[in-house]
Amino acid sequence: MSSNTITRTVRRRTMRVAAAVLIAAAGFSLTACNDSDANASKPAASASSGSADSSTGAKGSDTKTDAKADAKADAKTDAKTDTKAGAADEAASPDRTETLADGSTGEIYKLGEQHYRLKIVNDGDVLATFEANGEDAGLDGNGMYVVLTIGGEVQSWMGGEHQGPGTFKLAGGWTAKVTKVGEGHYRADIIGHGDVMGTMEANGQDAGLDANGVYIVLSAGGEISAHE
Repeated sequence: MSSNTITRTVRRRTMRVAAAVLIAAAGFSLTACNDSDANASKPAASASSGSADSSTGAKGSDTKTDAKADAKADAKTDAKTDTKAGAADEAASPDRTETLADGSTGEIYKLGEQHYRLKIVNDGDVLATFEANGEDAGLDGNGMYVVLTIGGEVQSWMGGEHQGPGTFKLAGGWTAKVTKVGEGHYRADIIGHGDVMGTMEANGQDAGLDANGVYIVLSAGGEISAHE
């Protein structure tokens, strides 16, 4: 073999080795770049997630804090309102008092035009409360009958009752025709000189009437009584 042939062979091997080195280096560089990019993107994603979590946590915390603050504020407002209402009720005093037929005390409160409240009290205990608001009101209090008029007048008496349904003669020359409409619901036509002069309805609660100075109570149980 000639010297030229040997030289060419050496050169070819050298070039092949160099090329292999370059390819390996290029592969290493590409891998390094890929790993670097991947590693760089991971912290960024993690940071973004952490930021989102932190933001969400802050909002949640604020919402809870605001809710607690609102609840406390509402509770304080309700407490103040209840306290004021209670104080107003305690401070309110009746416009006048009257002794009723059974010895109890009637406290009369004027609430407005043709609007009165009657509170029946015995030994410090409130036995009953009812109002006349635009029309007369009545109460059957275990055999004591009470009428509160729209003018704030109070009349009370004991006995004299009739059990409806039926037609009954009342004080003052009146006649009452009592009919049962339903359970706990009675109606009384008040008749004078053959004509119906008025009608009373006791539907779930007693009714009262001032019939020209004759006071009538019709109970939800169908009892009717009058007093002159």
